[in-house]
Amino acid sequence: MKLIIAEKPSLARNIADAIGGKTGNAMRKNPGFFSDREYFVTWAYGHLFSLADIEYYTAGKEDGSKSAWKMDNLPCFPNEFQFMLKTDAGAAKQFEIIRSLCARDDVDTIINAGDADREGEIIVRLCISKSLGKTEKSLKRLWLPDQTPITIRQALNGLKDSREYENLASEGFARTYIDWLYGTNLTRYATLRSGMLLRVGRVIVPIVKAVYDRDMQIKNFTPEKYFSLESKESTGKETVELISAKRFSENEIKKAEALCEKYNSLPAVVTSVKSKKSKIGPGKLYSLTKLQNYLSKKYKMTMNESLSIAQSLYERGYLTYPRTNSEYLATAEKDKMRQIIANVAKLGYQVALREDKTVFDDSKIEAHSALTPTYKIPGKKDLTEREYLVYSAVFRRFAAVFCSLPCTANKTEITVDIDGGEMFTLKGTVILEKGWMAYDDSVQKDKILPALKKGDKVEHKFEPVSKMTSPPKHYTVETLNNYLKNPFRKEKSSDDPENDEEEYKAVFEGLELGTEATRTSIIENALKSEYISLNKDVYSLLPKGQYLIETLEILGISMDKYKTATLGQALKKVYHGDMTVKDSVKIAENEISDVFGKKTVSPENDSDIGFFSETVGVCPLCGNSVRRNIYGYGCAGYKEGCRFSIPLRICKRAVPVAAAKDLLSSGVSAKLDGFISKNGKPFSACLTIENGKISFKFN
Repeated sequence: MKLIIAEKPSLARNIADAIGGKTGNAMRKNPGFFSDREYFVTWAYGHLFSLADIEYYTAGKEDGSKSAWKMDNLPCFPNEFQFMLKTDAGAAKQFEIIRSLCARDDVDTIINAGDADREGEIIVRLCISKSLGKTEKSLKRLWLPDQTPITIRQALNGLKDSREYENLASEGFARTYIDWLYGTNLTRYATLRSGMLLRVGRVIVPIVKAVYDRDMQIKNFTPEKYFSLESKESTGKETVELISAKRFSENEIKKAEALCEKYNSLPAVVTSVKSKKSKIGPGKLYSLTKLQNYLSKKYKMTMNESLSIAQSLYERGYLTYPRTNSEYLATAEKDKMRQIIANVAKLGYQVALREDKTVFDDSKIEAHSALTPTYKIPGKKDLTEREYLVYSAVFRRFAAVFCSLPCTANKTEITVDIDGGEMFTLKGTVILEKGWMAYDDSVQKDKILPALKKGDKVEHKFEPVSKMTSPPKHYTVETLNNYLKNPFRKEKSSDDPENDEEEYKAVFEGLELGTEATRTSIIENALKSEYISLNKDVYSLLPKGQYLIETLEILGISMDKYKTATLGQALKKVYHGDMTVKDSVKIAENEISDVFGKKTVSPENDSDIGFFSETVGVCPLCGNSVRRNIYGYGCAGYKEGCRFSIPLRICKRAVPVAAAKDLLSSGVSAKLDGFISKNGKPFSACLTIENGKISFKFN
């Protein structure tokens, strides 16, 4: 007998239905599993096991009981990580079913049917190892790009040995251990030090930091006036708009006027007119990120909603595996695509197989091909309104990519030369045949240029036009996703071939922040934690997010894109067999040790803010104790009306606990470096108390 362990009940049902369809006899439904003469099919509920908490290692609390967080057991670096069964009754009951099926004497083969990613790999592996420990039974892997009956039956006939996925499992365990080390140790440390729950994670912090940096740039942006040189005059019956590439600052208005006068005194002549009929290619097939970008921009759909719907459509057999980072198909999938294309053609779409490298490219696929429809096409009545939006986006992009009708356009480029002045280029496109544009939303509007010929003189009258510089734009779902996909990307257009190469290189090397499988849930956690907000499709920083980033900076906890990328690269090395799980975990332990390590620094550079509720001295106004709180150092007599306090940050510089103690004991602190004035200039000063208020002393 063969035992199949699926990651979720829905997949188990699909597998059971596929097996029943093959034999013509439906599998029997039992409590917690399906069965017939050849197979048992059971399931987990996603993660049945989670890593033990710190108290398990430090206080022997194997029962999972909680204790108050304290610094005494930090940092915690387990010699061997332990997974514990979740405490809810449903998890315990289902695992007992899995354990009993694994242990049956008539079961000689156990098949891992976790989702086709590193999380699914380790979820089922843990169920097997916790059931049997080491076993002589044959262990196989069922890898499903989609959940249609045909694909499931084909995969069951082509099972691979579980050992072929050892590196994937190692990467999954390494990621789990590293995230536990950061999340558990640094969340507790930052919370105990700050007095507020601060969720510190390997990916969530750099995500919030990206939004923080952008919003701070916008907040601190000072608009500046400048002048652009523009002409919009009629030549014959045509209006010709010429805009100079040159800019002039507000105090350069005389220069701008002089150049306008010069340009207006010179002839403007059309030196070339190039017109070419060319084909316009469709966009690429969707990765999860690119699909989420489109749905957010078009329908203001959140990442969480779009992923949830895509996952549901996958589980119902309508879409391929959604958590893919690729926009390409594997060359081995051409026959599969022919079948899907044939079904799409039956609906009246003009489609045919394209075999070029813009569609099929094995070098651009890490684990999963691009997101596509399957041969199983739903009727509109089978989908809710929101499901239809997601499915039709994937379907229409697929039809556009494989459209057999060309999309042609007239592309025109006109060059106008102001003799001895400046060259102007006007570009326009007129769509001649829509082709794939009839199927996809990427409809390009015609831009028609004036009817000019080579040698024509162009009327012009340049004038300085007053404009204001604009601040950077807030991150949107699309721009934040693009940043996270490759935080080291050069600013290029999304269809730049070099940009495409950079993006896939970043994915394969582990430079991205988060993955397609995890990024959505991490951003959702940042939203639920009220670190950032999402209004329509625009992200903004919230006060808690600002407090998180600035407090971590004070505490010396650096989780920037460089550090996160270093850990991501380590995980990829584990996946490729170039690094052990233990070595990757050691990198994280060393980074965390640096946070806890006491460093001797001069008073000028000290930024240690002490611990929450720590007493730092006596209030100079009322004699009560002064203690650290989330805002700084405040008098315990505030309930009686005392308002004395020392802010946590003054002029963007943290006030260290040593300086607060000096202030309260002697009335003046040691000199501190790192203050920033209102005009952005750094300065050094001592702090002193004058009339119950904190002020600077420069001698």
